[in-house]
Amino acid sequence: MDHFTYINGQLHAEDVALERIAKEVGTPFYCYSTATIARHYQVFAEGFKDIKATICFAVKANSNLAVLKTLANLGSGADCVSMGEIMRALKVGIKADKIVFSGVGKTRAELKYALEAGIMQFNVESEPELNALNEVAIELGSTAPIAFRVNPDIDAGSHDKISTGRKGDKFGIQWEKAHEMYEIASNMEGIDVQGVSIHIGSQLSDLNPFERAFEKVAGLVRSLKEAGHDIKRLDLGGGLGIPYNSEEIPHPAEYAKMTIAATKGLDCELVFEPGRLIVGNAGVLVTAAIYEKYTSDRKFLIVDAAMNDLIRPTLYDAHHEIVAVKEGDPAKRPVDIVGPICETGDIFAKRRLLPQVREGDLLAIRSAGAYGAVQSSGYNSRPIIPEVLVNGSEYAIVRRRETYAEMLGKDQIPEWL
Repeated sequence: MDHFTYINGQLHAEDVALERIAKEVGTPFYCYSTATIARHYQVFAEGFKDIKATICFAVKANSNLAVLKTLANLGSGADCVSMGEIMRALKVGIKADKIVFSGVGKTRAELKYALEAGIMQFNVESEPELNALNEVAIELGSTAPIAFRVNPDIDAGSHDKISTGRKGDKFGIQWEKAHEMYEIASNMEGIDVQGVSIHIGSQLSDLNPFERAFEKVAGLVRSLKEAGHDIKRLDLGGGLGIPYNSEEIPHPAEYAKMTIAATKGLDCELVFEPGRLIVGNAGVLVTAAIYEKYTSDRKFLIVDAAMNDLIRPTLYDAHHEIVAVKEGDPAKRPVDIVGPICETGDIFAKRRLLPQVREGDLLAIRSAGAYGAVQSSGYNSRPIIPEVLVNGSEYAIVRRRETYAEMLGKDQIPEWL
């Protein structure tokens, strides 16, 4: 469920008409619903209310400070994959002891910053990273709380580019080396072994891969404990999907029930890293039609948003529902919705059935709250577009539109030119 609904023929975010925002802010823009973010977080959290669990929102899904502050106020922690994301989490009031630092390429500067901040856990993904973290911790006279991210070699069954738990993927410690790595880490002066971490991929629509992975890692936790390692925490990552195109996605309550059963008796705090599940359907990208273009067999609707604003359709062949902001003629016609970027791949939808849309009409590209604005760029020298957060009958611009002067001001011409 989300809070984007038609009221008197106009699509609203909660109680605010998207057309009103478009008139005042201009297009294109991202719009997020506070009520939807809150509801999705609370529904997920409800499933784990009776066990010791920490929810760390995956900041990479949507790193806007207003979105993060909304989640911080709900009690969320943060799963971060860069120093910048840790800075964002701390800035909005997320406590350091609820921050997990993931990623395969943490630099020594990032490790130092996170150690000094006092984060809850480093998810270590390789032996060289472990050695670097140990050295940095010793230099600081500190110890680093770690979990090894282990790779269970389980195919998540999602898109190839967002599957992360197979043997050939770059993430995690090889399953067969897990015991060896825990033994090495337990003898390091700057390392405090506390947990095990796993994450098999994103946008999963089936609980089966989760269950197989969780049962497998639960067995690892038991064997590590039997070997004398004090495993206090099990980080199960994120990955539960959302319906982009009428997919049947398991309810978070079903996911919680399965997870609790698969990890029963481990006596570990569970950590979760949902991202898309919380914010994906809490956001839309609003765009205006610029031109209608006809060929012998196609109608193209050229809009003012482009692949630099939302790259998911180009990068992942992702489907996003696209709707008219103003309800009109119910008869639908096939149309290709494309952007102005000088790339053939700048396409939001092919042969999509839509009611009659004219130049100047508004469209909303749905399910754009995750991996939308965070992946945007200035390609083709297009300024970064604004983000808007709605709360009931109010809205605020939470990232303003970049000006052309700001865009050009990032470059510097050397004196010899």
